[in-house]
Amino acid sequence: MTAATTAAMTAALIKDHPWVGHVEVRDGTVFVHPAAGLTGLRPEPGPLLAEFLTNWAEIYDWVYGSGDATAADDLDFSGWRASDTGKPLPVEHMTEWLDRTVELVLRGEPRTVLELGSGSGLLLQRLHPHLAGYVGTDVSEASVARLSGMRLPRSAIVPAAAHEITSAAVRDALDAVVGPGAAPDCVLLNSVTQHFPDTAYLRAVLDAAIGAVRAGGTVVVGDIRHAGLLRDHHRWLAAADATGSSADLERRVTARVEAEEEFLADPRLLASIAAGHERPVSISLHAKTLRDDTELTRYRYDAVLHVEPTAVPEAVPVSWADLPGPDRLAGLRHRLDLEPRLFVTGIPNSLLAADPTAVTASGVREAVAGTGAVVGIDVTDPALLTAGSPSTASRPPAATIARDDITLAHEPLTRFVERRLHQALGDHLRRAGASLPDIRVVRP
Repeated sequence: MTAATTAAMTAALIKDHPWVGHVEVRDGTVFVHPAAGLTGLRPEPGPLLAEFLTNWAEIYDWVYGSGDATAADDLDFSGWRASDTGKPLPVEHMTEWLDRTVELVLRGEPRTVLELGSGSGLLLQRLHPHLAGYVGTDVSEASVARLSGMRLPRSAIVPAAAHEITSAAVRDALDAVVGPGAAPDCVLLNSVTQHFPDTAYLRAVLDAAIGAVRAGGTVVVGDIRHAGLLRDHHRWLAAADATGSSADLERRVTARVEAEEEFLADPRLLASIAAGHERPVSISLHAKTLRDDTELTRYRYDAVLHVEPTAVPEAVPVSWADLPGPDRLAGLRHRLDLEPRLFVTGIPNSLLAADPTAVTASGVREAVAGTGAVVGIDVTDPALLTAGSPSTASRPPAATIARDDITLAHEPLTRFVERRLHQALGDHLRRAGASLPDIRVVRP
């Protein structure tokens, strides 16, 4: 039997599978187009999207159900391990990471918070004393049970995924805690976007979050993996294995990038989503200013969406290269002491840039301490930092930095769909007594 005949027979056997949209046969290869709705979100998640989301829920049920029993309730960093060693990240480092996130949220002075993905309650327990009301959601039954069992006043925990922010259960909790029909001051998503399937899901969640928050409020999206640093991250990890040539290293990096199972986003993607909302939104981008050199410090960032923001005066723009050397950090501090509103750009990050004037984000943070300045990241070059004083110095309208003409995300759902279709169609053919020929899943 020829390859063409085998492929034609295979196409006939799989064309009616519910996950198959249509099939093409070219040069003895079967090309499968996934069925519409497999990964759709509304009105209900399609079967493969639902499976993707359920996988993460089950992982975190296991993580929270088998967490470190020796950890204090407010310092349970279960699941936080270094990608290069597999060992738990140091508690001191993770505590600093947590403290910086709390600072970021409280900078907006919220009285009420809706958190999507409460996890082990790290942020809940630190934010709660500052709030009049807190509503949290999580997909993990273990998380919901644990946090509900704390019985903190003025709080509610709801079993819900991030895309269910507008569900009746979440609305009922907000009505009870925040007030009937009232909007929260802040919607918080910290270290959850990496578990999103694709851009469409991120868009749905952020659209709903922007719509849910009160005028003048914020949507804080913390601990985002930067899509522009995906290859750098995997090169850093692969370099731990020093064997082979530079070409071998690059092949390992490429393989690691292709196998990446988490979602990564360029900040311009968040800006593009925010710019498409009917409410005006400005955006601020924040560097990770942790002292230790880890993947959290190097390859992640925070973003704050300011919904219907009040107008602020322009800051004086200054380039890092124009500050006096050799101690440019001292020059930066001197300018900040003189200028009430200043925005410094082009600061090379020594963890990512080979530049003789490069400094760390934590070094910039220490230099500007007490001035009200914040350390940010450059919109287009993640190896560059910014420093703005006061904290409102760099909040451009989202539309001014949005891009939709370049790839701005790494989407794990694509590879997940390919893998699951191969598995499902292989099982289908084996039950029919046929072998599995060369099948290619066509990406949308």
